[in-house]
Amino acid sequence: MSETAPRPDPAVQPPIAQPSIAQPSIASVLATTTTIQILSTMTALALTGIAPVVAREFGLAPHYVGYQISVIYAAGTFASAMAGTLIQRRGPVQVEQMALACFGIALLLLTSASPWAALLASMVIGLGYGVQNPASAQILGAVTPPHRRSLIFSIKQAGVPIGGVLAALAVPALAAAIGWRTTLVIGAVPCFAMIGVLALKDGPPRTAPAALSVWRGFLYEQRLVWGKAPLRVLALLGMLYSSLQLSLSAFAVVMLVEHGWSLVAAGLVTGALQGCGALGRVSWGGLGDRFGGFTVLAVIGAISMACMIALWQLDALPAAVQVAVLCLFGFCMSGWNGVVMAECTRHCAPEDAGRVIGGALVYTFIGVMIGPAAMATIYALCGDYGTSFLLVSWVAGLGALLAARAAMAG
Repeated sequence: MSETAPRPDPAVQPPIAQPSIAQPSIASVLATTTTIQILSTMTALALTGIAPVVAREFGLAPHYVGYQISVIYAAGTFASAMAGTLIQRRGPVQVEQMALACFGIALLLLTSASPWAALLASMVIGLGYGVQNPASAQILGAVTPPHRRSLIFSIKQAGVPIGGVLAALAVPALAAAIGWRTTLVIGAVPCFAMIGVLALKDGPPRTAPAALSVWRGFLYEQRLVWGKAPLRVLALLGMLYSSLQLSLSAFAVVMLVEHGWSLVAAGLVTGALQGCGALGRVSWGGLGDRFGGFTVLAVIGAISMACMIALWQLDALPAAVQVAVLCLFGFCMSGWNGVVMAECTRHCAPEDAGRVIGGALVYTFIGVMIGPAAMATIYALCGDYGTSFLLVSWVAGLGALLAARAAMAG
């Protein structure tokens, strides 16, 4: 069994795997993968909604939550790079179970209020976050017809802003009522419960021999991504847009509090922002199936750039307009993920879906790793979040231009 050419191994396996993965309905698979997406995002953003309260217990300033998010996605970058090979070794269902275990354990670690334990917990969250999306894409892609992929993948990805709503609304509310440590312990319970739920499901078997090395698998995934122009653009868009998306999620609460909003009111606005993001994912997914994914991604970038420029003058805007700008920003900048994933599956063989998405998500995680940390650094220099968003608004504009060019290329 030679390892010199990884492609033939997965290529010959789909006929064996297909009878197993074709049995579940789209609704059943979608419900399971969306639930896992909600839990993963809620875990990753658990501290963002309560940062002004818990930061002093960690002995840190609230804006350090940006660095915490970056640590999560730095670990996610590494995990995503090996996700394709891990899926083939263990199967996507077992990989999802591993991710859920990471989330539950990390939430328990965060209750220590130790910066070093938080660092370890953030890395553990990142490991789980980096592998769960490719695994769920492999499962979901097997039961989704091509003409519905943008919509179905976007519905699953709507779990991200829904998880953000829980982090922005439920976590602060529970923390105020029962304490933030107890809240995080409660958050770990559904993560462990979903491991049991997945154990009852018949998942697709691995599609490559266990001897396939992680390094060779990573190189193969990168050749797949960089071998096609559309996939190259999608990888770059993931890096650009993710850097802005997580910056918005990480700093929305502290930005509003800095501009005079109460913590509860800021949490409500951020929850509305995340809710608009969930609506945006489904809406942009439907539009992507109708008008083309790259066209939709170009529009998302253009509108997001305009919103970031408006945030520069946040204090000059009436409260209602501030909320409208933030909700529109969330509607757009939380809406691109499902469209990108669906486009990835359109430009690769079905058996390569998990590997291509895992390879492309490496750059998404790089964007998130850079974005919040860069925003925290820019804020430290200029002292204003609105100005910070203005200074990085060109990122959304560049994404719009790349997507528009890809759309015109057909």
